[in-house]
Amino acid sequence: MSSRKKGSITAEDLYAVKLISDCRTSPDGRHVIFSVQRVDKKTEKKYSDLWAVSTKKGPARQFTYGDYSDTHPRWSPDGTEIAFISNRDNEKQPQIYVIPFHGGEARQVTNLKGTIRTFERSPDGNQFLCSFRKKDKEEIEREKDEQKKKLGVVSRHITRVFFKEDGEGFLPKERWHIWTVKARNGKAKQLTDSELCDEVDPHWSPDGREIVFCSNRSKDPDLDPDAIDIFVIPAKGGEFRKIETPPGPKMPPRFSPDGKWIAYFGHEGKGLPWKQTCVWVVPVEGSGKARNLTEKYDFNVSSWTINDLPGMPPMMPPTWSHDSKVIYFQVAHQGDTVLKSVSLEDASVESVIGDKGVVGSFTFDKKNSNLTYFHAGMKDFGQIWVRDVTTDHSRQLTNMNKKLLQSLELGEIEEVWFKGASGNDLQGWILKPPEFDESKKYPSILEIHGGPRVQYGNFFMHEFYYLAAQGYIVYFCNPRGGQGYGEEHAKSIWNDWGTVDYDDLMAWTDYIEKKPYINKERMGVTGGSYGGYMTNWIIGHTNRFKAAVTQRSVSNLISMYGSSDFNWFFQEEFGNEPPWENMENYWRQSPIKYIGNATTPTLVIHSEQDLRCAIEQDEQVFIALKKLGIDTEMVRFPEEPHGLSRGGRTDRRIERLQHIKRWFDHYLKDGRK
Repeated sequence: MSSRKKGSITAEDLYAVKLISDCRTSPDGRHVIFSVQRVDKKTEKKYSDLWAVSTKKGPARQFTYGDYSDTHPRWSPDGTEIAFISNRDNEKQPQIYVIPFHGGEARQVTNLKGTIRTFERSPDGNQFLCSFRKKDKEEIEREKDEQKKKLGVVSRHITRVFFKEDGEGFLPKERWHIWTVKARNGKAKQLTDSELCDEVDPHWSPDGREIVFCSNRSKDPDLDPDAIDIFVIPAKGGEFRKIETPPGPKMPPRFSPDGKWIAYFGHEGKGLPWKQTCVWVVPVEGSGKARNLTEKYDFNVSSWTINDLPGMPPMMPPTWSHDSKVIYFQVAHQGDTVLKSVSLEDASVESVIGDKGVVGSFTFDKKNSNLTYFHAGMKDFGQIWVRDVTTDHSRQLTNMNKKLLQSLELGEIEEVWFKGASGNDLQGWILKPPEFDESKKYPSILEIHGGPRVQYGNFFMHEFYYLAAQGYIVYFCNPRGGQGYGEEHAKSIWNDWGTVDYDDLMAWTDYIEKKPYINKERMGVTGGSYGGYMTNWIIGHTNRFKAAVTQRSVSNLISMYGSSDFNWFFQEEFGNEPPWENMENYWRQSPIKYIGNATTPTLVIHSEQDLRCAIEQDEQVFIALKKLGIDTEMVRFPEEPHGLSRGGRTDRRIERLQHIKRWFDHYLKDGRK
């Protein structure tokens, strides 16, 4: 065994990380296909290849090659082919391709102009079912005419409320609709159409004769976004019928294998962002009411344990057992994303995979004998695992990033439970630098998550390890307002931001400050999005932190109204009243109201194409701090959206980390008081 000393993680290691996503089990359970993302340092482009691994013996092997983006692999029902989405023939226009699993070239199936959101193969393998949004006619015409293309857009005529989306830009006039595509010749057929309504999350019935989907058919869906219903349409097209369910948001409906039931995720009621998402079932033929199977369990059906790497594990749709008796689903709970099941008969819930960490995509073979799944932990970016359902024994199939991780000394992490400001139980983590010495006094950084209704947890955070490697204690927790700890925990800050969430963060800081290895004179704070909101709130309410970095933040809830891609929808979080009806309510919860109290040196970081939290939010903070004479700087990243820290261009992600390090080093080290 080599005795060579391990190194510390660097910002540049982001170039070396390969990220697994979207694992899919073959029908016979013998193989898994998945996508692996990599970064080309020279061009700063991200590419994805398909990989395959046997469930019996390894190692994993690369299945597709080339500087393309090959994603969303899907098996044919007979297991002989893999369908996937790729931009291999046009970088800006991905299409569906099919490739034989046992050898052969990829064949382009579709020739669509627009965006494929989801797709799946029909039970007989002859067709694909897609949620697809066409390009606007004006854009297609502009692409054909070099002069028009050179001149660009002349004007934008906006008629809908939700007209932009972070990471996408201005939305087309076209909506999401349901299409079918012949697998043999790529002939496409549009089944639904509307200038006002979207049809999303389509799914085949087990006999292939019908398609279930979600849609908002209200007078103006943008002004009533939770009015989502479930519909069924003949697979050949035609009139669709509504499945009666309680009012409220709903997500991917799925037929049971026996064709009798539809399962979906959702909650009852509109405008209630704090409510737990549950597993529901409803009879296909309308012979009974919808049932909430997880109503008595105080957990949230979700995959939302966040980290700072692109392609976060997705929320998988409700997954039926082959005998239609059980539904499998993810739950974000106490720092983990676990896999559970619920019985259709008696609504009893069982834990399927409860290991510390995060369960991402998961699929069964045809007989439900093998379960393959993505699982990541605090010290692993994520691997593919297989579980024998009969023995409940799990085995790791991949070892992606093994060489990189073996070369790094990440530092030890400690999970703790402590009492919040109201005597409430809270969970937190303390990350110590490599070669930690308990006899020394360390500077520290409090990290605050965004959301707010997400959770930190047992999931690899490159930023945290990077800052720890610079000699900082990095500590983070899940204060009230987030998910993962029950509905009351999530509801506690509804229309009351900056109250018990702030109290809990200060209780956490009190807890950390008492550690013998903490230099309480050199404590810093940072966070992004809602975490940026809380950073702004903190510097306006206490001077206990010697430096702060606020990122992609919210500062003024009044000017935030309508400027975000979430648009007016934010008002549901603040008493469901617009600002002109209760201006003081928005102002009392706005950090900019209290910015005059700030004395903390604060670095402001924002992306110029952030459509979630408009850059004017941080411009207000920067200008206010300048006017107050407080040490401040602003770093702006061109072209980047809200999610720069996760999916932005790698050189910009590195630059961001270096600025954060520079700021904290200057104020928490360098002999400053």
